[in-house]
Amino acid sequence: MTNEKMIEIFKRTNALLNGHFELSSGKHSDTYFQCSLVLQYPEHAETLARELAKHYANKKITCVIGPALGGVTIAYELARQLKCRGIFAERKEGRMQIRRGFSLSREDRVLLVEDVITTGGSVLEVARLVAGENIPIAGIGCIVNRSTGDVLESYPLASLMRLIPQLYEPTECPLCKTGVPITKPGSKSLKK
Repeated sequence: MTNEKMIEIFKRTNALLNGHFELSSGKHSDTYFQCSLVLQYPEHAETLARELAKHYANKKITCVIGPALGGVTIAYELARQLKCRGIFAERKEGRMQIRRGFSLSREDRVLLVEDVITTGGSVLEVARLVAGENIPIAGIGCIVNRSTGDVLESYPLASLMRLIPQLYEPTECPLCKTGVPITKPGSKSLKK
């Protein structure tokens, strides 16, 4: 699937947004990918996961894990495509944890997955959690890679779409300086 085809799906589902956004990393951007708007449609989730699964078909993955909340749906659908378990880690008391009765063992071969990677913060927290238990990590997958460098340390990354929008530190954001209202996706509008 080409970048153009994926962008078409994102636009058709109103998941590619333009404006002024505060990202979970704290940075500001003029573009936001709201993957949940794409993934709410099972046919799109299946198509995207099938494309991503092609990168891992021969890697003997036994479990796909994603950080809550962005990685939950794609982890499940990707696990379905790879015919293995799909779980998620979630933040409790300020740190990522594997909860809800989920578990991993040293016999597992884990694939980490996220919907969008910008700084890689959440998925790296999950990677450190898994690696800390000496469980093999096959790599990291994502739908959209919008990172601006090698943010994933030594983990190999496969993404379906690479798009690098403008990112700004809040103190240097030209959108803030010109008074463009800011939105923190997933919450109500913020006013500055």
